[in-house]
Amino acid sequence: MRILGIFLLLSFINFGCKNQSSSVESQNENYDFLTDSLQIDNELAAHNLAGFSLAIIDDYEIIYSKQFGLKSFETSEKIDENTAFSTASISKPITALLCLILEEKGLINLEDPIEDYLKRWKLPESQLILTNKPNWLHFLNHTSGTSQHGFADFYEGDYIPSIVESLYGKIPRYDKEIEFQFSPGDDWSYSGGGYVIIQMALEDEFGKSLAELASEYLFDPLGLENTTMVQPNEDGFLENIALVHDKEGKVIKTGLPITPQVAPSGMWSTPNDLAKIVIRIQKALKGDSEGIISQNIAQKALKVTALKNAVGGWSYGWQRSFGFNEYDWFSCNGSNTGVGGDVFATMTGGKGFIILANGDKPNRFPVIGHARNVILSNLDWQSEQGENEYMDIPDAYKEKLAGVYHDFLYGQQFNTVIKEKNGQFYVESPFFEFFRGDKSNELLYTKKGYFKIVDYPNLLKFNLDQENRTVSLYRDEISVQIDLIDNKIQ
Repeated sequence: MRILGIFLLLSFINFGCKNQSSSVESQNENYDFLTDSLQIDNELAAHNLAGFSLAIIDDYEIIYSKQFGLKSFETSEKIDENTAFSTASISKPITALLCLILEEKGLINLEDPIEDYLKRWKLPESQLILTNKPNWLHFLNHTSGTSQHGFADFYEGDYIPSIVESLYGKIPRYDKEIEFQFSPGDDWSYSGGGYVIIQMALEDEFGKSLAELASEYLFDPLGLENTTMVQPNEDGFLENIALVHDKEGKVIKTGLPITPQVAPSGMWSTPNDLAKIVIRIQKALKGDSEGIISQNIAQKALKVTALKNAVGGWSYGWQRSFGFNEYDWFSCNGSNTGVGGDVFATMTGGKGFIILANGDKPNRFPVIGHARNVILSNLDWQSEQGENEYMDIPDAYKEKLAGVYHDFLYGQQFNTVIKEKNGQFYVESPFFEFFRGDKSNELLYTKKGYFKIVDYPNLLKFNLDQENRTVSLYRDEISVQIDLIDNKIQ
């Protein structure tokens, strides 16, 4: 399940709508070179992808917003900047943000055991939680230990299960009740089911649907007119939407997936609306808080709280595992059947890009990857590396570093390779190749005695003693030690 999870991840100011549209149009005029470089229309044709929507942030503003293609291959109606897509797992960090807002208002306490808020259903009995009750935070950063990775979509005419039935496993993909696989906080495992428990706790506590709570406390205050957690079979669903498509380019059933598991995967939105949320978070991080997202909320939302087996690092809803141009980034990938996209944003400098596309993974992944590489190569986003912080790798390490190891960077079943070339060391990983277009990142040595891989956020320390070969990862205030298992030594 963890391998599936990472591939899903590979594939994880109150703006007035009219004024923002005008501003973006004027900004786009200065970025025509991006449209020429992206060549998205050609990419859509090459990969049989229906539509593609993009927003780019720089210096805490939306500088570029562009849409390509169609809402559906069955019509000629073009996607525009207000066309909403099913965002899949991008719902998770937004649900986490809502929880943090409610906590700051004093309406819930995220350190309370979550079972105190549940009424329609109770946590399954387990020896693993007898003396260690999971709180909200455990579910928000996937350290609760619960099962149920992700969920199938439903469509009009299907039987739509309740979230109680979902937790009992009376749904496609699962045939038993959600269960605990380890004691809360002891490990990390991606759990959409954990977010369903959050959804139930919120709805039981407030007597309102998650869609109502999200609108009241987040979407409406931010002026997000094209974002909702209302589902296609419910009153109030959006009208301007992109339909989902299979890999053959055919609309799947009605084209409108219904997701009763709203908290993990049921939000609909646009890149522009998601960019507005991101900008608010980025501004709050630097102390420029406006309205409902305070600096405390932003810092807490993005603090790395899970490192052990956590695909390189995880906060509350956001992945903190990848980097570009030596910036520290937060990100989330969303992938439902026939639709998905990415949010990538920097912790400093107010930069980022949001992409949504209505096609299946084989259709959209190549186009999204192409766009990401074009954006990063064409915009002057380069953080200072701080060359004076580094020194030559000590000889004692040079003699022992090179080798092929089980993946110690992201905890997946792939190889991580360390190579020496012309006196310098490089780390190779399929993740680097996917996200950066180059499988090799330089390995540096800091004056404080840590190793640093370019565009990898965790610091490392190697113990290369023959009897006890380990590597330790360090991030913020947490660390984890991993056995350094050699597949073979080069």
